[in-house]
Amino acid sequence: QVQLVESGGGLVQAGGSLRLSCAASGRTFSSYCMGWFRQAPGKEREFVAAISWRGGRLYYPDSVKGRFTISRDNAKNMVYLQMNNLKPEDTAVYYCAADLKYGTSQYAYWGQGTQVTVSS
Repeated sequence: QVQLVESGGGLVQAGGSLRLSCAASGRTFSSYCMGWFRQAPGKEREFVAAISWRGGRLYYPDSVKGRFTISRDNAKNMVYLQMNNLKPEDTAVYYCAADLKYGTSQYAYWGQGTQVTVSS
């Protein structure tokens, strides 16, 4: 099992940047593919980014491609989401997720989320 704790959310103006962090417990962090998701009020959860076990494969939806960057540090059991050129529509609770499979739509483990608010 793995436990995930997100941090780094906050309030930022449109055009600004934030870096989210996700700390993972356990000694087998490198066995997990990691993802970031977000959920805005009244909307379905949306996939934001994914990274493979050692970071060799990355995937983003068009809505964030070119603005968001996912990365990981297996030595520190950390995964990050660098968010640049933020827009008001990026406002949501952001969740870190982990799964043994890359490209899955059903991640097994989830964090509690961190709020990101982008003001116009």
